[in-house]
Amino acid sequence: MQDISCSVVFILREGHICPCIYHFLDIEFRLSIVLQAFSVYGNVSVVVLRSVSEEGEDFVHMLPVRIACRSFCSAISGLSHFEHLLLSQPRLNVVHVQLNRPDKLNAFNETFWQEIGDCFSQLAVHPDCRVVVLSGNGRAFCSGMDFDCFAKLSSVAFNEKLDTGRKAFRLRSLIEKFQEAFTCIEKCPKPVVCSVHGACIGAGVDMLCATDVRYCSTDAYFQIKEVQFGFAPDVGTLQRLPKIVGNHSLMREVAYTGRRMVAEEALRLGLVSRVFSSSEESLQSIIKLAEDISSQSPVAVQGTKLQLNHARDYPVDLSLYSVANWNMAMLQSEDVKKATLSMINRSKDPPSFEPL
Repeated sequence: MQDISCSVVFILREGHICPCIYHFLDIEFRLSIVLQAFSVYGNVSVVVLRSVSEEGEDFVHMLPVRIACRSFCSAISGLSHFEHLLLSQPRLNVVHVQLNRPDKLNAFNETFWQEIGDCFSQLAVHPDCRVVVLSGNGRAFCSGMDFDCFAKLSSVAFNEKLDTGRKAFRLRSLIEKFQEAFTCIEKCPKPVVCSVHGACIGAGVDMLCATDVRYCSTDAYFQIKEVQFGFAPDVGTLQRLPKIVGNHSLMREVAYTGRRMVAEEALRLGLVSRVFSSSEESLQSIIKLAEDISSQSPVAVQGTKLQLNHARDYPVDLSLYSVANWNMAMLQSEDVKKATLSMINRSKDPPSFEPL
């Protein structure tokens, strides 16, 4: 690998210039640096990348942000290109998925729904991904469903050419499509940890409830807003949130009224486990958590997630039966030997585990 020095200059849409200097190994990491910085400077328009090799060769690249993102996504992992999702790899075996529709406060349109499901279905089986970090780019985590989606639902619901039965079947098909996108997050065997800042409304709460661990910044607020639009939430909040917070009285209060739940209240309820003073601190903390999780045995971590989800949905006796059947196979894993020897020998460095 070449040892290179690289300067990255971000030209913001307001005309300001933010230079950053990095020194790192392997020129292939350039786009990784671009994307990590882009997650901080959400209003970046153009990236100017200048690198100098040991031999003195000077490389200058000017990349529109969307091209840089597309190149990075395809180069890092062979995942599909996503229009509204920004992917990066901030740590080994950790994939960062950013909702990337900042001009719409990351509201979900139909393409966005499809991409979420596709992305997490691919990450579920990707060997270089052991933990997923989920966050939002721009001023908000997610402002809910885009009005284009409402318009599509309305075009079916109020279509006078269709009778009630046919409209109902078409509406159910659309609703189930939206539900499945977030269920893909829950079904992903890799832990999905989430950092929330700003607004988390409607579909944003639905999505949040499908994740494993949730941090937020003090400016975050959560709102089950569907009732204010005249319908019941139907994409997962009513099914998952009561099991997360355990307070049915308050759960019903916020669902019936659509009022905002601020960060400290979300912390008291257990919707989030930690609150930070800024979005940057929240994101970096959740990435650190993801790194810690990724250093553990993937057999153990993914088995734990699967069994926790099973225990949530089934009686204790069935869950005990499930985990007994699981561990009668998984206790034979090489990971058990490695982890046990590391503990016995009090190794300073964690053991290295093979990908699944």
